Amino acid sequence: QVQLVESGGGLVQAGGSLRLSCAASGSIFSINAMGWYRQAQGKQRELVATITRGGSTNYADSVKGRFTISRDNAKNTVYLQMNSLKPEDTAVYYCNAEVIATLPLNALNAWGQGTLVTVSS
Repeated sequence: QVQLVESGGGLVQAGGSLRLSCAASGSIFSINAMGWYRQAQGKQRELVATITRGGSTNYADSVKGRFTISRDNAKNTVYLQMNSLKPEDTAVYYCNAEVIATLPLNALNAWGQGTLVTVSS
């Protein structure tokens, strides 16, 4: 079994910064891509950023230049540094990971429970 636990959400004023973390634990053999998604109230979940095991990144146009995704493979952890936050960034942010799990050996698409980011104007 694999668990993803996010932390770092909270309330911040527009223009401020937050750093989200997501740690994966459990019966993990390896983790391929990791990413962050968000869901604002009344809207569909959308991609924010992804990062491959090798460090290649992809960002939604709305966050390019403001957000930076990174990961620590040794710690099975992914981060999202969010700068110049805007009220429209307010959402629940979810961590996602493509996990190769052991016991039994299988591929999983794991999700965290979400962490709320609120940006006030």
